[in-house]
Amino acid sequence: MPTYEYRCTTCGATFELQQSMKDNALTVCPPELCSGTSPGAGTVERLISGGGIIYKGDGFYYTDYVKKSGGGEE
Repeated sequence: MPTYEYRCTTCGATFELQQSMKDNALTVCPPELCSGTSPGAGTVERLISGGGIIYKGDGFYYTDYVKKSGGGEE
């Protein structure tokens, strides 16, 4: 499940939330996280953050993609 990062536009609190890709984005800051004057009344915006990439295996090497010299017919 992906982790989304949100920021409250009222109190400035930043928090992460694991949601399914099918779930709608949050629109209101959760009352337990909002430190504004009226908890739970602030609107939130989803922040853009880098995705987690997992590399598996030995990887790729420069020599894997080097053109072979002498491309004549054999």
